[in-house]
Amino acid sequence: MSRCSTHVALRLLALLFMLPAAWSATFTMTNNCGYTVWPGLLSGAGTAPLSTTGFALAHGASATVDAPASWSGRMWARTLCAEDSTGKFTCATGDCGSGGIQCNGGGAAPPATLVEFTLDGSGGMDFFDVSLVDGYNLPMIVVPQGGGAAAPPGSGGGGGKCMATGCLVDLNGACPADLRVMAASTGAAAPGGGAVACRSACEAFGSPQYCCSGAYGNPNTCRPSTYSQFFKNACPRAYSYAYDDSTSTFTCTAGTNYAITFCPSTTSGKYSGGENPQAAGVRSTNDTMVVLGAEQLSTASSAVAHAAPQLTLPLLPLVVAAVVAAML
Repeated sequence: MSRCSTHVALRLLALLFMLPAAWSATFTMTNNCGYTVWPGLLSGAGTAPLSTTGFALAHGASATVDAPASWSGRMWARTLCAEDSTGKFTCATGDCGSGGIQCNGGGAAPPATLVEFTLDGSGGMDFFDVSLVDGYNLPMIVVPQGGGAAAPPGSGGGGGKCMATGCLVDLNGACPADLRVMAASTGAAAPGGGAVACRSACEAFGSPQYCCSGAYGNPNTCRPSTYSQFFKNACPRAYSYAYDDSTSTFTCTAGTNYAITFCPSTTSGKYSGGENPQAAGVRSTNDTMVVLGAEQLSTASSAVAHAAPQLTLPLLPLVVAAVVAAML
């Protein structure tokens, strides 16, 4: 009887080793900015922290972070970071208030470009978005890989909503003057003293109308404003205000991996004084913005989704570059 029990136990153990690991997704972060960024990672309420909550990512470098099943949270890039004479670590944009490279449960101080995930959620789907609701500090793109990324439209496996999303344009130079965060105001050493971030109207003015609070705390009363349209016109797939769900939330089947690239355009990520190369495809008119070629986003991201099963990590920089070229 004992030998039989041992045999069964060994077989069960062997089966356990054959099961896939309990990881729901792998995030591969690549820094294409012309400077070091410090990604921050914050797990949602009731979700365990990831293996890291913050680290340095040099220009051209990549790093991977695994997330367990049903993880939810957000990621962003901190910029212009340094330690003071006491060893306290702070950043001009996206600072998480921890005083160190690890964020340790602290979120991004606005303004900051955010990517938000809920893995293996309702219906076995991943939900993700890039949000400018808390403002903007740099361009970012998220490209699904494998899993639901391979599902054709109408198949039920992510369908037409499993595609790349993000904001390819540098909004800092074209940001309306009353939303602009200048290097001088943050103490950051950005060359030329140019803009380092673009605030949301909620942060800038604190009005319930812009914050979707109080009497404006529902989708019927909180509507797009001139300021939110500035972000939406530039980045049609990114969240621009609190109730911008229909065009800004994307889904893939659970098990999809994600490539996150900061400053995806080859011309982006170079601080300068008056000129802003990241806004080369943008023109400002009465505090609104138009992105040339933005309609190509759907075709480009769909192509990435269908090609994803053939991708391998060493090819990621080439793939992202091709997506960006098609999207611009």
